[in-house]
Amino acid sequence: MADWGPVVIAVVLFVLLSPGLLFQIPGRGRVVEFGNMQTSGASIMVHAIIYFGLITIFLIAIGVHIYTG
Repeated sequence: MADWGPVVIAVVLFVLLSPGLLFQIPGRGRVVEFGNMQTSGASIMVHAIIYFGLITIFLIAIGVHIYTG
């Protein structure tokens, strides 16, 4: 029986938090920009910190598990 919870959560968060895909914090001209497909070093750091925080909450604090088989 395989636990797919961490894999699914990590992939979904990675896609949603890719800088510039849906939104970017901080943007080039504003604090938040939507769908501009441009990134900066600061934006990558902010999104990495948000990703780490959310994945920690979902996997360690809540303990999301999806079992197959």
